Amino acid sequence: MSGADGFEAHDEQDGYEGRGAREGSGDRGVFPEDTEKMSDGLEPGDDGTGSAGDAHQSAPGADKHGNGDPTGPGTGGIDDLSPLGAGGPSTPGPGGTDGTADPTRAGAGGAGSAGGGGPEGPVDPAGNSPHGTDPHHPPRIPLPRASVEDTGRPLPVLEEPVPSAPLVLEHRVLKALLGAWALAACSAEETAAVEDHLGVCGACADEALRLRGAVGLLQRPESLDLDPGLRTRVLDGCLDRRPPRIPMPEWATPYDAETARLDALLQDFGDSEWHAPVRLRWFDADEATSRRTTVAGVIAHLLSVDGLVAVALGLDDPMGEVPADAPTPAGRTEAYWRASHFPPTRSVRTPWREQSHDLVRTVSFTGGTSGKLEVAYGDFVLPLHDAMLDRAFECWVHAEDIAEAVDYPYEPPSPRHLNRMIDLAARVLPAVLAERRQKGLASPTHGRHLVSAGGPGRTLRLEIEGLGGGEWLIPLDSPAAVGSAEHEVAHVALDGVEFCRLAAGHVPPAEAAAGQLGDREAIRDVLFAAASLSRM
Repeated sequence: MSGADGFEAHDEQDGYEGRGAREGSGDRGVFPEDTEKMSDGLEPGDDGTGSAGDAHQSAPGADKHGNGDPTGPGTGGIDDLSPLGAGGPSTPGPGGTDGTADPTRAGAGGAGSAGGGGPEGPVDPAGNSPHGTDPHHPPRIPLPRASVEDTGRPLPVLEEPVPSAPLVLEHRVLKALLGAWALAACSAEETAAVEDHLGVCGACADEALRLRGAVGLLQRPESLDLDPGLRTRVLDGCLDRRPPRIPMPEWATPYDAETARLDALLQDFGDSEWHAPVRLRWFDADEATSRRTTVAGVIAHLLSVDGLVAVALGLDDPMGEVPADAPTPAGRTEAYWRASHFPPTRSVRTPWREQSHDLVRTVSFTGGTSGKLEVAYGDFVLPLHDAMLDRAFECWVHAEDIAEAVDYPYEPPSPRHLNRMIDLAARVLPAVLAERRQKGLASPTHGRHLVSAGGPGRTLRLEIEGLGGGEWLIPLDSPAAVGSAEHEVAHVALDGVEFCRLAAGHVPPAEAAAGQLGDREAIRDVLFAAASLSRM
């Protein structure tokens, strides 16, 4: 039988009986390998727990032959090896009453060994070792600690913190703390003192109400969305490290970014948000116009107008077999709304998102060659790279409409993308001015004169401040003319986001300009031309 130290109690092949029989057998002492194995057992000389290597010497109740003394407190002899190589208490065991070991029970208790001293526990009179723990000697491997909840004992009572005495302050001190309280800058004790005082002092309560309202006006509602420019910066950093196999054209990145932001806004909308009322606003013939729909209706509008770009690229038209009254954005939208048996619901999000992904993938696969394709809007045509920028602009504008309907803050695009949107509007303004002049909507100016194509003419300087800022020289007399600083007759300064909202029809032209200098009629024509860029 093998002990816990990995050796036999009776090893006939090695020619000795027991490893610790230096005096009983005399033919073998302690070898280095024995010392190494002895270190895993108990220390020699322990009362009743002598190690296997020195069972003869360390047993006070044993003679040199290993015979135990039934009256002594010693451990067993050579054969007194428990499964872990240690003897038990000095009581008669299965080896016989005279203390001699029973050779038929190798490894059981020897002389005076009534049970093993290891983790096997005490041995009953029949020689069986139940699974337990010797109460006199702790186990070599500690047992798992029991949880307090499993013992059935009551849990320790936690001492409750002693409440501190309320802070007592004078009226003038409490009144001076109202400003800090409105800004949530008071300590817990001061806050409790101020709020207790507000319940009994009407004058301070009115002052606290005014201060809290002022703080609410100073602090803008914070959006849970990330910075709009963060996505662009992260993508640029990733693409600098490992360029894509199929790069996206630079002119398609604003559309990709704005559709991704709008899709993130729609992700957690419930049924009530999808049916929230939204009012689409634009200018028609210098008059403010609006159309009432829902959040789902706005996404259906974007889906149908984006379909113009999809058709130009050879993709499926989301209108399907639905005929449109006119091939314009408004005509397609009205036809799509009428074709729906029920008002649009959240189900419109999936086709819109898939179509936007298809547009980005298609222009990426075609590379820069597709940028010159023309996209027909019914009454005007745009090259594909400008049409994608136009769709990015409208996606942002309608995302703000949706965010306003559900009372959620929405940030403008990144400055780089906003600058491109402003540049598109500035490049289109000369043609819109000429069209409005033909319709009689722009007042003829006495100083207006014809210029040759590519020649300089009267110019308005458009200065955009803030995000996406810059300067543009707008020719006033002809779309073919070139803006010139020498022929500047007017100067207009606007904020970048404000100019975009003017071009979206969300701001009246008379209220848009932050600074005006020069020819008033030229300034009015440019501002109304910018507002006429809007459409449903």
